[in-house]
Amino acid sequence: MSKKLLFIYNPKAGKAKIRTKLADILDIFAKAGYESTVCPTQSRGDARHIMETRPEEYELVVCSGGDGTLDETVTGMIESGFRTPIGYIPAGSTNDFGGSLSLPKNMLRAAQIVVEGKNFPCDIGAFNEDIFVYVAAFGLFTEVSYETGQDAKNLLGHMAYLLEGMKRLPSIKSFPMQVSWEGRTVTEDFIFGMVTNSLSVGGFKNITGKNVKLDDGLFEVTLIKRPRNPIELNNIIISLLNRDIDTNVMYSFRTASLNLEAEEPVAWTLDGENGGSHKSVRIRNINKGMEIRVKE
Repeated sequence: MSKKLLFIYNPKAGKAKIRTKLADILDIFAKAGYESTVCPTQSRGDARHIMETRPEEYELVVCSGGDGTLDETVTGMIESGFRTPIGYIPAGSTNDFGGSLSLPKNMLRAAQIVVEGKNFPCDIGAFNEDIFVYVAAFGLFTEVSYETGQDAKNLLGHMAYLLEGMKRLPSIKSFPMQVSWEGRTVTEDFIFGMVTNSLSVGGFKNITGKNVKLDDGLFEVTLIKRPRNPIELNNIIISLLNRDIDTNVMYSFRTASLNLEAEEPVAWTLDGENGGSHKSVRIRNINKGMEIRVKE
């Protein structure tokens, strides 16, 4: 008797390369004994809706696209009230989380891992009433990912993010915020903050910290204070990229949960997608909240 597999994919992700790989991917699933239901997404929110309304008969859900497609798939799964192991075939322009799981960029090899690999219980995040897989962020550069068009992402990759970000340097905005975690509270003007469960963000490895574990129930948190001049800003960015933490200009810590209170609504990005604007944010780690396929 065939096992049932639900395959959700974004046909526009990356350079739309899945269009030439789709038949081979489905063949890999079929040879492993899976009967596949194929659902290409047409617009934002489709993957989330498909997962929310899926029947429980599927033994495995596989998604292919960028980290935003994975985010929608996981969010829809949590909101459905029941969980199914997830396979991920990265096809986006950055694929931070796929890299953290050591998933290959070769789509057919990734599909092979889906059918031959093991389930890895991985942490995810709760952001107020929403879900994120590996990063919630605000401030400098965070608007770039969802304001940079898909065509630009496909053509320029990481450079698209950097170019868009550099345009914003003359008009950096800071956000007065009170941040609380594990009995500690700080009040500062921040230009950037990220709460992560990933080995890389925006294609930059190690930017989230050292000895990162994806199943330890803890987030890595980085909050950058407002710089006093352009030289200090440059030093901050260098420190962040080299992970040479300067405690005079940033906070860096691990925690299972934190609260952020801002004076005015702050725009957030969740896994590279628009997460809305919020004055009050509560973020908590859902320890081993999903099972995702990785190499044996």
